[in-house]
Amino acid sequence: MSVGTSKFKKKLFPIDVDLLDILELNIEKQFVRAEPRVTMGQLTALLCPLGWTLAIVPELEDLTVGGMCNGTGVESSSHIHGLFGNICLAHEVVLPDGSLVRCSKDENSHLFYAIPFSHGTVGFVVSTELRIVPCKQYVKLEYIPLYKADDVCKKMSEESRKSNPVDFIETLMYTKNTGVLMLGKMTNEAEPQKVNKIGKFYKPWFYKHVETFIKYKQQSVEYIPLRDYYHRHTKSLFWEMEDIVPFGNWTVFRYLFGWAMPPKVSFLKLTQGETVRKLYEAHQMIQDFLIPMNRLKEFINFADVNVKIYPIWLCPFRIFNEPTMLHQTTDEDMYVDFGLYGIPKVAKYEAKKTMRIMETYTRKINGYQMIYSYVYMTESEFREMYDHKHYDKVRENLNIKSAFPDVYMKVCKNAMY
Repeated sequence: MSVGTSKFKKKLFPIDVDLLDILELNIEKQFVRAEPRVTMGQLTALLCPLGWTLAIVPELEDLTVGGMCNGTGVESSSHIHGLFGNICLAHEVVLPDGSLVRCSKDENSHLFYAIPFSHGTVGFVVSTELRIVPCKQYVKLEYIPLYKADDVCKKMSEESRKSNPVDFIETLMYTKNTGVLMLGKMTNEAEPQKVNKIGKFYKPWFYKHVETFIKYKQQSVEYIPLRDYYHRHTKSLFWEMEDIVPFGNWTVFRYLFGWAMPPKVSFLKLTQGETVRKLYEAHQMIQDFLIPMNRLKEFINFADVNVKIYPIWLCPFRIFNEPTMLHQTTDEDMYVDFGLYGIPKVAKYEAKKTMRIMETYTRKINGYQMIYSYVYMTESEFREMYDHKHYDKVRENLNIKSAFPDVYMKVCKNAMY
């Protein structure tokens, strides 16, 4: 959901990849096959009424299959299923020589494992098979307010590591020591008086609704329609809309104009001028850090000292030992997506200086920085964070280097913006 624009595209030959269709739904083999520009919103609109869903549904409706499989995605079911790449069963890829190749864990696996985090630098993915699982009508969502960072970390770790965990786990932190842990379980039965259709355009932004449970100081339960739950952060782009449309959550505005929220991120990119872009870069942070669960407490303190952005999105996910650029390197197999979206409240914030500090600290604790947004690392630092051995080997063996730039050249600050 970065609003940055990529200037490197102006130097390369653009190819129109207008691939917008869902191609196949195979209930027997439990997969859906889709082209890269199909969105999460399209997939949930098709699958949920049929009693099926993706094993992982990244929250924003406009996120695409291509973006998720070439990059990555995390969702509140990731403590079970891992990252978005872990639910990709197969890809069809056009290579630089024009050949169409199918790859999976069992077929051309070298190419299959090079695709996650590659940002389209090993070939054009023209279709992807995604694992689907049975679903139910509602999510029974339990809100648990917590008032110590230690309790947040302990509870998230315990819940995500259970042998039979709930379907969804997510925490929103509103200060360094206050947050709301949400535990969700799919169900077909709901108490009518507790059903909350949060997807209605006039409903409060979800994170504002969650914040009210801190004041109540008691656990509470709601039943949310499944598709509403999946896209709970879409209306407010998590909490970015508060900076773009400060009055967007006012009751009158929601009832009169809530149907128009949010503006498309692509529209925001198209209409922002150079001055606005520089203001975003200098005064806002949109970053996700992937932090080992056993280092979460110290990263909360670290982020509070260096940026002081709230709310913070915390979403646990399992990491697997596969030959992708991001894989298990220590005994810790449970990580947390630590989402920082907003205006830093620390005094004398300097974007580049702060990001360099945060990137260095993230590498030190065996974490990762999501690379969809501003990346200030040098190439050697980037390669220290992300394991390139398999990726480099595939690019060399398939003669990809002559046609596609290295992933660093697509994501580093100097190339992107």
